Amino acid sequence: MTALTPSAHFVPLEQTDFRRLEHAAYLKGLLQPFKGKGSLETWASQCAALRDDLIGLAQRRVLPQARAYPFSLLDVQLAQQATGAGTTFLRWRNLDRSSMGVALWEALLANPATPGSLIDELYAIELQRIVLNMQISLTHSIARQALECANKAAQAEAAYLRRVHGRTASVPPTTKESP
Repeated sequence: MTALTPSAHFVPLEQTDFRRLEHAAYLKGLLQPFKGKGSLETWASQCAALRDDLIGLAQRRVLPQARAYPFSLLDVQLAQQATGAGTTFLRWRNLDRSSMGVALWEALLANPATPGSLIDELYAIELQRIVLNMQISLTHSIARQALECANKAAQAEAAYLRRVHGRTASVPPTTKESP
C-alpha cells in the first residue's frame, strides 16, 4: 500500500473516532455461552446499534468532507444508499444520479481533468468508504444472524416445554384450525 501525503481537504477516520464504538458489545459477544432467546436478542440489538453508529459516523464525519469544496466541483460524489435490508452504504454516483458504483470513482481518477492535487485524497476517501461499508455490512449480518438464532432458540424452547409439560402431540404454530 502506498503512503498517502498529508491531506488538505479530507481527514480519514482515526482510532479516536471509533473509541466510543469499540466499547460496544459486538464481536466480544460472539464468544459467550448464550442461554437462549433473550441473550441472543440482546446481542443482536447491540450489533444493530453498532451498525447504526457506524452509519452515523459516515454521515457526520465522512460525507460532509467528501461533499465539501473542492470535491463538490467534481462530476462524481460520494453518497448514501439505503438498502431494502434496512441498512445504508456509501456509494459513488454521478451528479444526475443516473449511475452509481466504484467504476465512476475509477473513471474520475483516470480522467486527466481531475486535479492531480486531489488524487491522494480521492484514494483516501475510497479506502474509507470500502472499510466503513465492510464494517456496516458485518455488523448488519451479525445482527440478522443473531435474530435468526434467537428465533430458532425460541422454537427449540417451545418444543422442549411441550415435552416437559406432557403434551407430546402438538399442532405446528403455522397451522390454523377451521371454525
